[in-house]
Amino acid sequence: MAEISPLSRAQMARWRSFPPFAALGEAALAAIAARCQIRHWGAGAVLFQRGDPGGWMVALIDGRVRLDISTSGGRVLALRNVEPGECFGELTLFDGAARSATATALCPLTAYVLHRADYENLADDRPEIPAGMVRWLARRLRETTDQLAAVALLPLEARTAWFLLGALKSLHGVEESSDLPLMLSVNQSEIALVLGASRPKVNQAIQELVAHGAVARGRGHLICRADLLARRIETLSS
Repeated sequence: MAEISPLSRAQMARWRSFPPFAALGEAALAAIAARCQIRHWGAGAVLFQRGDPGGWMVALIDGRVRLDISTSGGRVLALRNVEPGECFGELTLFDGAARSATATALCPLTAYVLHRADYENLADDRPEIPAGMVRWLARRLRETTDQLAAVALLPLEARTAWFLLGALKSLHGVEESSDLPLMLSVNQSEIALVLGASRPKVNQAIQELVAHGAVARGRGHLICRADLLARRIETLSS
């Protein structure tokens, strides 16, 4: 195995901020860092489209990416928005299949890119790396199940609260009991795409959350309380 330069504490902290790598030791993190490349994309850039050849995963450092599926008639279903510290496009590392969604940069991006051949070499040398990936994929599968249940079964106000609570957890790492007001730079159109609802109906749902103190409006952002969002979901789900 080729000699790999050690990482600084700051570099290790950055790599551990990505969920698949959170539990890895210093040597494994250094091995991943040595195999990854830094890429930049401008706002509006399409990183890949559904059906494109796969072959690489993205670990987002800065920016925001929308993953969506569109029909030939122009209808769009947003699957999720990816925030800094998250990864996407990971399934192709395992099967090399075509992309299952389109990834679009909502603002300028900086990210690490890990190619499949490099991942396979890492997996052969360090079995703790694929083990971490599998644990992360299992968590993602549970989150996807929760998303499907929320969209299918909950009223729109609860679905909107669920979306905002998930964004708080992803961006700030908060627990549902947190009573600190935290800012989210997300617009109603993005929420509407993910929840499969119209923008006016999402606006009404946010107004209801404002009335219950779970959300306050700012200029281009929302101020959210995780504990009150969780309480609204529980109330509306019963």
